Amino acid sequence: MSTDTTPESTGVTTLTPAVVIVGAGPSGLSAARELAPRVGGEVLVLDRESAAGGIPRHSDHPGYGIRDMRRFMSGPAYARRLVEQARAAGATIRTNATVTGWAGERTLEVTTPQGRLRVEAGAVVLATGARERPRPGRLIPGDRGRGVYTTGHLQNIVHLRHGKVGRRAVIAGAELVSWSAALTLREAGCATVLMTTEYPRPDSYALFNLGGRALFRPRIATRTRVSRIIGKPDLRAVEIENLDTGARRIVECDTLILTGDWIPDHELARAAGITLDPGTKGPLVDSAFRTDRPGVFAVGNLLHPVDTADIAAIDGARAARSVLAWLNGESTPDGQVRLVAEAPFRWVTPEVIRRGDPAPARRRLLLWSDRFIPFPRVVLRQDGKVVARRRLWWPASPGRVFRVPSIMLASVNPRGGPVSVGVED
Repeated sequence: MSTDTTPESTGVTTLTPAVVIVGAGPSGLSAARELAPRVGGEVLVLDRESAAGGIPRHSDHPGYGIRDMRRFMSGPAYARRLVEQARAAGATIRTNATVTGWAGERTLEVTTPQGRLRVEAGAVVLATGARERPRPGRLIPGDRGRGVYTTGHLQNIVHLRHGKVGRRAVIAGAELVSWSAALTLREAGCATVLMTTEYPRPDSYALFNLGGRALFRPRIATRTRVSRIIGKPDLRAVEIENLDTGARRIVECDTLILTGDWIPDHELARAAGITLDPGTKGPLVDSAFRTDRPGVFAVGNLLHPVDTADIAAIDGARAARSVLAWLNGESTPDGQVRLVAEAPFRWVTPEVIRRGDPAPARRRLLLWSDRFIPFPRVVLRQDGKVVARRRLWWPASPGRVFRVPSIMLASVNPRGGPVSVGVED
C-alpha cells in the first residue's frame, strides 16, 4: 500500500505506490488493469482531466474496442469499460492531478485541487498520449476569427458540453480522424462542405473513404492546403491553394476543423532528459517499452502518434510484463541494435531491439509513410547488407500507421550496427 505523509514545513503530501502511471487513457488504464493484481503495492493512475478515459470518452461514435476487447463499442462506452476494469483490478485513479515535474529518478511532482503531491514510485509508466497540432503550430496565416478547432476540441464541445458550432465546415485533412470530425459535425447540425489533403489521395482506408463519401457527400480536394483564414471576430471563409498549380480559391465557411498532424505529449519525458526519437518526437524505447531512464516506461500514442485506441490499449497491457520484470529485479539484456527509418518512412517504433527481449506488441513494427505505396517491398539493411526483404500485400499510406511483421528482424545481427528500414521501388 502507498503511504501518505504531509511534512508541515513543505505542505507536500508524499505517496509511495509501487507503480505510478501518468495518463488515464486506453494505454494507461490497460497497464493499470494488468499491473494492479500482480504487484505488491498500489498502482496509482494520475490524469489532469476531470474524468478518466482519455480521448475516447468524448468521441461519441462506434469503432472502439475491436482488437483488445473483441467488441464494437462507442468511444464513451469503451472509456467507461476501461475505467471499470482498472478499478475492479484494484488500481487507484486520481483525476484533476497534473504532473508538473520530476523530483528524482522515479519521483513526480503533482498538483491537485487538494494540494501538492510528491509521488515516489518503484516504476513510472508514461501514457500521456498525443494531440493534434493547433493552428499556431501549422503556421496558417490570416485572421484570428472564432470557429477554428482541432478534432479533440470539437468533440469536447459537442459531446461533453453539448455545445454548438457553425453551419458550414471545412476539414483540413482526409484521414481516419477527419471522418470522425465529419461525423461529429453532422451530429451538431454542421455540414462538411470540403475536405482537403496535401496528398494525391485521401489518407484514410478505402472502406472509410467510401463510407464517408456516401454518408457526408463532401468534396475532397487533394494536393491542397488551407493557405489563409478569413474573417474576424468570426470565421467567414478560408483560402485554399493547389500545391501543384499554385491556384487559390475562396471557400465560404464558418467552421474550420484542423485534423491529424499529430504530436506526442512528450513534455514530461523531455523534462526527465529521456532520449526522444527525432521521427516520432516521443521517447525512444525498446520492444519492452523501456526508456533510457531506469524504471521509466512509455506506452501508447506517446510512442506512435497516432494509432487507434485499441492498439494503444494493447501497448499498455503488454508493457505490464516489463514493469513487473523491473520490479522483480530482472536486469535489462546487454547490447542493443538501433532501428532507423529510411525515406519514405518518417519513423519506426520500437526503435531499439535487444536479444532476449519480447517481440514488439502484436509482433509488428509500426511505421509512418510520407508516400502512398500500394504493395511495398520492405527492406532491412545492416552494415551495408540487405538482411531481410519482404513484399507486403497492404499499402503504406500517409495519414495512418503502417505495420510490418517483426519476424523480419530474425536475420538481424544482435552485435551489428544500426538497421535501416526502407522500401525498394
